[in-house]
Amino acid sequence: MNPIRKEFQYGDKLVTLETGEIARQADGAVIIDVDGTSLLVTVVGKKEANGGDFFPLTVNYQEKAYAAGKIPGGFFKREGRPSEQETLTSRLIDRPIRPLFPEGYTNEVQIIATVISLNPEVDPEIPALLGASAALAVSGLPFNGPIGAACVGYKDGSYLLNPSPSALKESELTLVVAGTAHAVLMVESEAAGLSEEVMLGAVLFGHEQMQLAINAINEFAQAAGTGIVEWVAPEANAELVGLVTEAVEADIKAAYTIAEKLVRQEHLKGIRNAIVEKLSVSHAENDIRGIIEHLEYRIVRNAILNEGKRIDGRALDKIRPITIRTGVLPRTHGSALFTRGETQALVVATLGTQRDAQIIDALAGEYKEPFMLHYNFPPYSVGETGFVGSPKRREIGHGRLAKRGVTAVLPNMDEFPYTIRVVSEITESNGSSSMASVCGSSLALMDAGVPITSPVAGIAMGLIKEGDSFVVISDIMGDEDHLGDMDFKVAGSADGITALQMDIKIEGITAEIMKTALEQAKQGRLHILG
Repeated sequence: MNPIRKEFQYGDKLVTLETGEIARQADGAVIIDVDGTSLLVTVVGKKEANGGDFFPLTVNYQEKAYAAGKIPGGFFKREGRPSEQETLTSRLIDRPIRPLFPEGYTNEVQIIATVISLNPEVDPEIPALLGASAALAVSGLPFNGPIGAACVGYKDGSYLLNPSPSALKESELTLVVAGTAHAVLMVESEAAGLSEEVMLGAVLFGHEQMQLAINAINEFAQAAGTGIVEWVAPEANAELVGLVTEAVEADIKAAYTIAEKLVRQEHLKGIRNAIVEKLSVSHAENDIRGIIEHLEYRIVRNAILNEGKRIDGRALDKIRPITIRTGVLPRTHGSALFTRGETQALVVATLGTQRDAQIIDALAGEYKEPFMLHYNFPPYSVGETGFVGSPKRREIGHGRLAKRGVTAVLPNMDEFPYTIRVVSEITESNGSSSMASVCGSSLALMDAGVPITSPVAGIAMGLIKEGDSFVVISDIMGDEDHLGDMDFKVAGSADGITALQMDIKIEGITAEIMKTALEQAKQGRLHILG
């Protein structure tokens, strides 16, 4: 391939995309530069399916010290395990890309985004998202993109497009939004208690502005001339579908009326195992289990969408029963036990001096972090055994979301010159544990005597959408999250939103759905705050 180059103006920044010179053995490789921040983003997809029942997509974002003219510290003087920021950015890239691969596609795909040059005034997050989109666009893989991405700030009543890190310090909002030409797929944000209208406006503003990037990536891919590899999903075995449906549909419907999670799961496990044992003599076990999963998906969704019936019998907008205890641990500075349905968080707050602040050796420069929030999800919280060790990607992501939800109500260091560490131990989980962590953190901080400006609470919303029909459900359980189309988490005080995270499993949602979800989430949040 001859080198291809595309330039476009994105807000006040010049974006350059290049392919065809570096990493030519990858399926797709793009160098993206935004005012001196450069990344090499590569995509490689295996030609054969992995034989499993899931899509094995891996995203690795990595920052190289040489990009900022630095030599790594430590004895070995080289980059080691991913930092927290690298893990969070890897998740940020993964979330809007994953739903755009076709259902049933199980070929392994790996995206590696490497920061190779850094302008401290251009955060690599948005270039990484755009670079991944461009690399997928020229890879030939069956990706229903491209996606665009934008960072949105808010100051003095106006939205800011892709503000610099220094500008964001004075902004009331830091919001990253990604989506296709037609719909929004992902939102990640932190706000200073803004209204639902301002937050929705920020999402729509970002989506409107990113169309420029989407169009540029389309032109870039067209110039590269890479053909899309045709991939056709294997046809379902109609005879087997009929056998499985006839045998277990009624039993599965009955099982999904059992409110208690572990009892329901055990009942469903027995149904699945029985039909697999019966039919696996003449049919592949993976095929049978795949049909059962689709049957469960259809049964739960139809009951919610057409009959308004949720698994535990709640109304669509009803919150599960809540119990709260504070001061539960006698020798800690502050503690709280927050229980919502079958989700429970034991949250502990600890105060220290300014010398206890975490030193962050970031690529753009070293700084101190006086507030830490750590989220732990042990296997016993879902009745399982498993490895216990360093935090996984999910724990890091959920901890950061809970931290965003609480940060806006903390006192500044002049008023309260203490380092604060909050730890959320998830002791039971059936959906929305990160939002339980927000609620528990607010309680533990007050128990420790931290003068927060107002209590905060969090709630997770879900979506069931078929065609033009949709319903939004409040305080989702684990199965509703797994079988639904959206995970929409909102944290805030009585005055406004402090954090918003949205992930869409379908090919995007409309402004109407987001507005409905935000309004319903506000009512739920106010109910929890009491």
